[in-house]
Amino acid sequence: MKGLKDFFARHRPEIVIFAGKGGLGKTTCSAALAYYMATQEGKRTLCFSTDPQASLSDIFERNIYGQGVIELFPNLNVVEIDADRRVSDYQQSIKRKILEMYGLEELPAEIEEYIDSTSAEPAMYESATYDAMAELVAAKEYDLYIFDMPPFGHGVRMVAMAEILGKWVEKITEARTQVQEYEAVAATLKGEKATEDLVMKELVDIRNKIKTFTDLLTDSKRTAFFMVIIPEQMAIVDTERALGMFDALGMKMSGLILNQVYPRELLEKPNLSEFLKNRVEMQQHYLEVIREKFGDLVVAALPMYTREPKGLQMLAQVAEDLMHPKLVL
Repeated sequence: MKGLKDFFARHRPEIVIFAGKGGLGKTTCSAALAYYMATQEGKRTLCFSTDPQASLSDIFERNIYGQGVIELFPNLNVVEIDADRRVSDYQQSIKRKILEMYGLEELPAEIEEYIDSTSAEPAMYESATYDAMAELVAAKEYDLYIFDMPPFGHGVRMVAMAEILGKWVEKITEARTQVQEYEAVAATLKGEKATEDLVMKELVDIRNKIKTFTDLLTDSKRTAFFMVIIPEQMAIVDTERALGMFDALGMKMSGLILNQVYPRELLEKPNLSEFLKNRVEMQQHYLEVIREKFGDLVVAALPMYTREPKGLQMLAQVAEDLMHPKLVL
């Protein structure tokens, strides 16, 4: 367990993703790493979060939710998207494109109703998140992108969904190509000039963006996945499941961040409360399980801090513990 400093000395990822279930410290780790890379390494860094609870705003003690990309100070940029608003904006853009493509004055009621109903689809939130991530990376404005993933499917579901979307767009594109060929032939026979297919262009652009971003996410040299875990049974089971998902996709997890660890030395205190004693002993048991199951994957261990890890002073402390961990697993 040498810390992220050692990891970055051996690797040069363009993207770092912190994955795992909610409430384990993904946002804290994301913010702390972004702070360190921007202030200590001089890298132009973007920290991205999709947490609807505005956790990144809470950690940096500044309202950034739904405000777009905000530069907190030189090299450190943050963005916390409002996925609901992004879905709404996306629906409006689809409506505009349909009107433009087909020269309509207004949308047929059934089409508008269908587009509006898509906001209730569970995958729409994820699609909006994925699209925002892909858009930011495609702009190539930063040296390092750090993503605090929403707690669905360990972040791996995002990759799987990208592949499904890519295949779907590819099939639609193939079908549209055939239609376009028939239209071109018909136009030639009629002596008309075939017009550019705006639908086809849109599909090709989407397919290319999805493929480029998916290729990046699955390239272990360019993207690092870290899963945040705490010493409790459900977190251990969840981590085993995540490793299985990574294997199924032919991906490799870069490492585990162990969080919220009580110091073993607390057990030596004579007046330790029964509650705290039980918590420490429980953790000691699960720390042993973690050592046995995936000790080689743990790259850093963070202590249970005496106060909330928010604000620049605490972020600096978390960053130091991430890069040069003092706790020994």
